[in-house]
Amino acid sequence: MSGMASDHNNSSQEEYIPHYLQKEDPFASKLSREADIIAGFYLTIIGVLSTLGNGYVIFMSSKRKKKLRPAEIMTVNLAVCDLGISVVGKPFSIISFFSHRWIFGWIGCRWYGWAGFFFGCGSLITMTAVSLDRYLKICHLSYGTWLKRHHAFICLAIIWAYATFWATVPFAGVGNYAPEPFGTSCTLDWWLAQASVAGQAFVLSILFFCLLFPTAVIVFSYVKIILKVKSSTKEVAHYDTRIQNSHILEMKLTKVAMLICAGFLLAWIPYAVVSVWSAFGRPDSVPIQFSVIPTLLAKSAAMYNPIIYQVIDCKFACCRSGGLKAKSSSKKSRTYTISAHRDSTAMDETQLE
Repeated sequence: MSGMASDHNNSSQEEYIPHYLQKEDPFASKLSREADIIAGFYLTIIGVLSTLGNGYVIFMSSKRKKKLRPAEIMTVNLAVCDLGISVVGKPFSIISFFSHRWIFGWIGCRWYGWAGFFFGCGSLITMTAVSLDRYLKICHLSYGTWLKRHHAFICLAIIWAYATFWATVPFAGVGNYAPEPFGTSCTLDWWLAQASVAGQAFVLSILFFCLLFPTAVIVFSYVKIILKVKSSTKEVAHYDTRIQNSHILEMKLTKVAMLICAGFLLAWIPYAVVSVWSAFGRPDSVPIQFSVIPTLLAKSAAMYNPIIYQVIDCKFACCRSGGLKAKSSSKKSRTYTISAHRDSTAMDETQLE
């Protein structure tokens, strides 16, 4: 009985043909020409804004590179990942949308898929590292104080090695990169999960190590930070000004990190859900017209990170400016009081004489 079930399972896996091999031309667009043009213009706007915004962040950070804190170094690395997605990946899909087909063949498809996954994985793992840094700085001061710049650079090396490993695994024969169902973009071959047990193991490994585990670490870190901040707000008010200013800066970095993580996950989770559904659900259960929307949403993640940096930086600069003015006026008041006291003392001495 078990042998018959096994034979049936093997035969069903052998009969499975991925969507991109079911038609003569896997790279022909399955969308209307009008839809492709709209998608092309959308990605062009996203690509230009992302390139300018992340380029600006990297340029401004390079002017003060010796003063960057570990969390800021990670933020710059995130901008590098976003810039990589915009410069290396988006031109391929933009040209293909306007051409109404993927025009770069299988080699270009695999390169595009690798680059997108490499920089996307690098972004998420960078955010995971930032969330851990924020967690240690806010919740465990004894550990957070020894995290220095050289630790950040070691962490960067680990992040890039991690992203390189998982992006390159498909080239080792374990997985593959393939066209998206709509034809004008490429991604991981999620549909291998329909073909074999090895394909299922590959897809599940990618989902766990490159999405679920990092996301769980991020959520855990920021939940603990929120609880810690709520319980320690009154304590910080009793510290001296230097400690309060340091706390304000740490909270500013934490807000940036939280907003970036939230934006990234909101952009990528719909795409992940559709990919998992395609991998383990019924073939062709996701309409092609709907499969393109999560893809376009995910590609927008690189655009709004620089906006988040600027909004938080402007708020922080205003707060810091107000604090400096208050401090300056307080200092002037103290100087005036001391001066008046000295003048009064001198007059008293003159009268005594």
